[in-house]
Amino acid sequence: MKQKKNIIFIIACSLCLACSAFAQDLHFSQFMNSPLSTNPANTGFLPEGDYRMGVNYRNQWASIMTIPYKTMSAFGDAQILQNRNDNGWMGIGGLILRDVAGTGNLTSTKVYGSVAYHQMLNLGSLLSLGFNVGYANKRINTENLTFPSQWNGKFFDVKQTNLAPQLDRTSAGYLDIQAGLNYAYFPDENTYFNVGFSSMHVNRPRESFFDAKAGIDNRIAVRHTAFINGSFKLNDQWIFNPNSYFSLQAKSTEWLIGANAHYNLSGDGQNVLIGGVYYRSGDAVIPMVGLGYKDFIFTFTYDATVSTLKDYNGSRGAFEFSLIKQGVFDSYQGNRRQSMCPSFKN
Repeated sequence: MKQKKNIIFIIACSLCLACSAFAQDLHFSQFMNSPLSTNPANTGFLPEGDYRMGVNYRNQWASIMTIPYKTMSAFGDAQILQNRNDNGWMGIGGLILRDVAGTGNLTSTKVYGSVAYHQMLNLGSLLSLGFNVGYANKRINTENLTFPSQWNGKFFDVKQTNLAPQLDRTSAGYLDIQAGLNYAYFPDENTYFNVGFSSMHVNRPRESFFDAKAGIDNRIAVRHTAFINGSFKLNDQWIFNPNSYFSLQAKSTEWLIGANAHYNLSGDGQNVLIGGVYYRSGDAVIPMVGLGYKDFIFTFTYDATVSTLKDYNGSRGAFEFSLIKQGVFDSYQGNRRQSMCPSFKN
């Protein structure tokens, strides 16, 4: 088992150093709770409030990595500039993403500003268009990394540094642009659908720790993402929320499908119990539990590996949590747009 873990470790380090455009981007299992990273058209798209703030944290592969992969984000957005006809508004927001991977501390830091416009098409539908523009930086510390060429037959000889790949730089930065489109349909107060599509890295920035060379393309492939969300109020005690998400980047794909349910614990919607389960195709079953308290919602998920990787990690893939607060700027004036999504609150 120890030898197998060493092999996995070597492969992971090699992938980190490759910085290939064919690698999958940062992601969360709770895509529905990371709205601005999923689609910039979600900026200011708040069916239950005027503003929103949230944090996400993911810890992955702690059972097989000496230093697990950690992904963190913080975001905030708000609705502004409602038009004269009271049927359109702007959304503005910001997003910070940070990911630290493995012994080499391969660190990605991304900061985005986000803007979107939302237009009611009629009394029961809404169309949104949004953009993210930001700066991304990736850096690595190679001192703690080992490579197959340093294996002397008994152990990795870290003193043989001349056998390790030599990087031209240990930090790379670039401008990054995303665009997205959303459509929401809400024919009555108990029914809600939302579908969206986004393209990330539309400017195809170059990301590499090596100097540019003829015939080698180190540009990041455009990542295309589509999702569908639903919300159905069954009665005054239950709201059912199915979700699905699909992402394509070069030859890498990710598909999640599942649902969660909200149970009205207090009767007035102030205290809500959340439970659900999701499935990432070919990879993991993901149970979810959570609690809503007034304007705060906390959810926790655990990726239980079902792929062949379970033979190495004992099905212990990743855990993840999110904490989100939504609210209104002036509760006395009310918020017409709160009626979009089924809610326990009056």
